[in-house]
Amino acid sequence: MAVAGDAAHFQKTFDAYVVGKQDAPGVVVLQEWWGVNNQVKNHATHISQIGHGYRALVPDLYRGKVALDAAEARHLMEGLDWQGAIKDIQASVKWLKENGSPKVGVTGYCMGGALAIASGVLVPEVDAVVAFYGTPSSKFVDPSRALAPIQAHFGELDTYVGFADVTAAKSLEEKLKSCGVPHEVHIYPGCSHAFMNTSPEALKNQGAIDLAWSRFATWMARFL
Repeated sequence: MAVAGDAAHFQKTFDAYVVGKQDAPGVVVLQEWWGVNNQVKNHATHISQIGHGYRALVPDLYRGKVALDAAEARHLMEGLDWQGAIKDIQASVKWLKENGSPKVGVTGYCMGGALAIASGVLVPEVDAVVAFYGTPSSKFVDPSRALAPIQAHFGELDTYVGFADVTAAKSLEEKLKSCGVPHEVHIYPGCSHAFMNTSPEALKNQGAIDLAWSRFATWMARFL
């Protein structure tokens, strides 16, 4: 399906993957730097089945491109128009609200986690945010000006310095403390970057993965 934004603000239509029942609260699910691959679609499907169910929507921020290796993924992420991506997120939130979802949250992973936090600052229609291992550049957005409740998850062993490592997580927490919105920042011992993904490492991190999903479910149920 395609999502069209408000003509006054959006000049393009983009594809999106949608799963879940129409009248359920909505969750916009944002991709990692790879693009809309099976991993993020699987996250969306899982989210749609949490609790009483959600309608999950994955906007295609790369317009059909999916990276096959890290170098290509880095190239795609560096070429992303982040302001344009925020407009895509806003269009997705509005589409869900116009099509049966009374409230809408945003979640994302890696690059998508950073964008999820940014949407909690820049998109007033967002009702809640859950971000995984990613923080936005201070040049792009200031989390201390967040409007939506934000929950964030990080791996203790994450090596993406200034983006998703423990220092970035603690810096985010300090900024969220100053803005007054409900917030939680969780750091998972023994976990690396992208610990929520299906991988050999995920087998030993299953306890952390289950805990993170439990916290996600509680947060979204509270605010959506």
